[in-house]
Amino acid sequence: MRVEDRVFIKCAWRLLPLLLAAYIANYVDRTNVGFAALTMNRDLGFSPSVYGLGAGILFVSYGLFQVPSNIMLHRVGARRWICLIVAAWGFVSAGSALIQGPLSFYAVRFLLGMAEAGLVPGVVLYLTLWFPKSWLGRATAVFMAATAVAPVIGGPIASMVLRLDGVLGIHGWRWLFVVEALPPLLIAAAVISLLPDRPACAAWLTTGERSFVEQRIRQEESAKERDLRRALRDARVVILGLGFGLYLAAGYGLSFWTPLVVQQLGFSNNANGFVTALILLPGVPAMVLWAQHSDGSGERIWHTALAALLVSAAYGVAAGAPSGLVVLLALAAAAIGSSCILAPYFAIAPLFLTGPAMAGGFALMNTIGNLLGGFGGQYAIGVLRQQTGSYVAGFAALSICSLTTAIIVLGVGRSIAARGAAIPVAVE
Repeated sequence: MRVEDRVFIKCAWRLLPLLLAAYIANYVDRTNVGFAALTMNRDLGFSPSVYGLGAGILFVSYGLFQVPSNIMLHRVGARRWICLIVAAWGFVSAGSALIQGPLSFYAVRFLLGMAEAGLVPGVVLYLTLWFPKSWLGRATAVFMAATAVAPVIGGPIASMVLRLDGVLGIHGWRWLFVVEALPPLLIAAAVISLLPDRPACAAWLTTGERSFVEQRIRQEESAKERDLRRALRDARVVILGLGFGLYLAAGYGLSFWTPLVVQQLGFSNNANGFVTALILLPGVPAMVLWAQHSDGSGERIWHTALAALLVSAAYGVAAGAPSGLVVLLALAAAAIGSSCILAPYFAIAPLFLTGPAMAGGFALMNTIGNLLGGFGGQYAIGVLRQQTGSYVAGFAALSICSLTTAIIVLGVGRSIAARGAAIPVAVE
């Protein structure tokens, strides 16, 4: 094994398990409302549009606070800032158990989005300090695997916790929010103790290893844009944000609506979490293998576009499916494609940004994406569901969104190839 491989494998084993655990807890706390909705919507009289607005409003604050949160991480260091983020959303998530009606539902979801805003863009930025492009896709994929692992873990747990309905006179969905808010508080303590800010601070690396990692990263940064203001005006960042938003509409559609689709197909609440987990499980190995192939080939654009095309085709099949079994198989295919998109998509911006530019540019991409896909997409699905009485129109819309993502990514790829990765394209 090469020295380079040994060093970066060592970094991966030290950093990624903790970061993965943090994102699993994050994703569970963000999306457990999908399982809570199985009984919460009935108990509180929420219509599909009220639920869709509440599920999506998290992404308004989540989007608005992306850029300032990532800039703060760049200034104060990953260890302290990520610790604060994780602890904050744990407390807010527990507060979701106090929801009494639509207004409190919207308020808690807004606060949860504010607390969670910096984790994903912050960690992706953090990984660029540790891994060169030949390793970045795999490292990002392991972290992003949380989006597929979390429902697999969270679904069965949710089904079991919902059985606590009536214990101490408390509804099962309230217990769900309380129980699943505990892991973030433990993870926050681990972050402040175990996560170094950058390679130079890693006591578990030798002096030579620290120098090697820092030097390797500096070599790749030399040709990239570093200026924050120019990055925020880069047309490629804005367009990637739009494509990311259309992807998120489809990706979060799986997380927030699959439990309700499964319920509509006749499965009990006790079985729902396990069926949902089986639908999403294939995305875990697919994500890692696809990212490994992307790293090995050094190609990002077609790896992203092909995955988006798979999602589009899968939702198209779900929209016209003749039976419930076909719907479930189509959603499993959509989960595979949705999982495979993430790592190569997040590796596109580092092709032309670094340092403060990467911090702000990536956060802006996430801001646009979450406002468009997280908020707008989930509210739109709720409205379509309420007006039509089925999920067919929603599936069709998500198919179009995913197709558009593929087209956007291919267009950005042509721009990068034509203009050169380090040449900023300003929006005037």
